[in-house]
Amino acid sequence: MDDMDRKLIAVLQQDATTAYAALGKAVGLSAGAAHERVRKLRERGVIRRTTIDVDPAALGRGVLAFVMVESTAWMGDSAEAFAAIPEIQEAHVIAGSAAVLVKVRAATTEQLQDVLRRLYAIDGVSGTQATVSLETFFERPVTPAPPSGGAIKR
Repeated sequence: MDDMDRKLIAVLQQDATTAYAALGKAVGLSAGAAHERVRKLRERGVIRRTTIDVDPAALGRGVLAFVMVESTAWMGDSAEAFAAIPEIQEAHVIAGSAAVLVKVRAATTEQLQDVLRRLYAIDGVSGTQATVSLETFFERPVTPAPPSGGAIKR
């Protein structure tokens, strides 16, 4: 990945619907060259999907919690069980006192409590510790790492 790819990604992260002509103009390429680079980024799996950013509260998911899941066994093979709970946005196998960290968005604390009950139904889960977020200061997209020895030039 070169500086041009990083610039393209930065523009697309601001607005994934940017037309190739505008994208090219923003980074100093023709529309065709921008399109070709984006196509290659998709082929290499750098750009995994194009999506939209929505307000969770507007969709009735105003309660955000991070749940540490404790287990009696290795949980690395349990991805499908966690994915079957639709309120879980993310699930990560982690190192430390817990085995898995999940990000949950629910409508109410009662719904969050139901999610915790369903987590206990997953084979090997022995405990949970939920932390409810009162306010989100910010969430940011992943930005490309700068090339070795320098910052990203914009």
